[in-house]
Amino acid sequence: MSDTQTSPSTVAPRDKAQILAQALPYIRKFHGKTMVIKYGGNAMTDPELQKCFAEDVVLLKLVGINPVVVHGGGPQIENALKRLGKKGEFIQGMRVTDAETMEVVEWVLGGEVQQDIVGLINQAGGKAVGLTGRDGGMIRAQKLKMLDNADPSIEHDVGQVGDIVSVDPSVVRALQDDAFIPVISPIGFGENNESYNINADVVAAKLATVLKAEKLMMLTNISGVLDKAGQLLTNLTARRIDELFADGTISGGMLPKIAGALDAAKSGVNSVHIIDGRVPHVLLLEILTEQAFGTMIRSH
Repeated sequence: MSDTQTSPSTVAPRDKAQILAQALPYIRKFHGKTMVIKYGGNAMTDPELQKCFAEDVVLLKLVGINPVVVHGGGPQIENALKRLGKKGEFIQGMRVTDAETMEVVEWVLGGEVQQDIVGLINQAGGKAVGLTGRDGGMIRAQKLKMLDNADPSIEHDVGQVGDIVSVDPSVVRALQDDAFIPVISPIGFGENNESYNINADVVAAKLATVLKAEKLMMLTNISGVLDKAGQLLTNLTARRIDELFADGTISGGMLPKIAGALDAAKSGVNSVHIIDGRVPHVLLLEILTEQAFGTMIRSH
């Protein structure tokens, strides 16, 4: 992408004014609206992309849009487990989370990763606040029942992996109204106060639904949803997604992402975007310009 080579200092003042003027209709349209952003992949580990992400989030907040960040942290959890000499185990793409692994998940996600993101946003001039699903009783969860793909009569025990029971967004709303940017770790709690590790895509989708968000933006390491020939599909409806599930075009790690995105789109989130987190300032490009940087999913 050639325009990423242009640094802001080399843009003529008149062009800068033009760029800002073109963003104006979008700023007006989305002013006061909530956008839930699932932050993960390269955007989360590459220092330059981290900086771009933090600047984008702060700018959105400054122009009156309310960003809410939900983050993952698979690679960071993997590293921490390695340091402890524990081997990560997966069943059907889901991390098996015993009590010891859950402790690691909590301190990596709710401590290290979350506070790194809070620090980045604050450094860019925002006021970020880190939360887990425990804060304000936000995410109630129960143990995920995982049935075998081949034989549904078999149930796998994946430990403290959670399924969301309910989301109470009042703590997020209170922060938003007070100029803060919430940064949420995907950890829920059960009825006996036990902790659950929840898929971050699922948390982002559910949160977008209960906050009645204007958009759900999911940053990934690919350019969006691709067809069998590797071409980017920029616009998808619920019906088309069902067809892509059925013929195997969408599979693997994309399944929970798209399933969550589809639920959000069907439940009142205006549009869901699966976007390429490897593009600098992709959030601003996607929200404040006409150009599509990924796949947009609509309910109909």
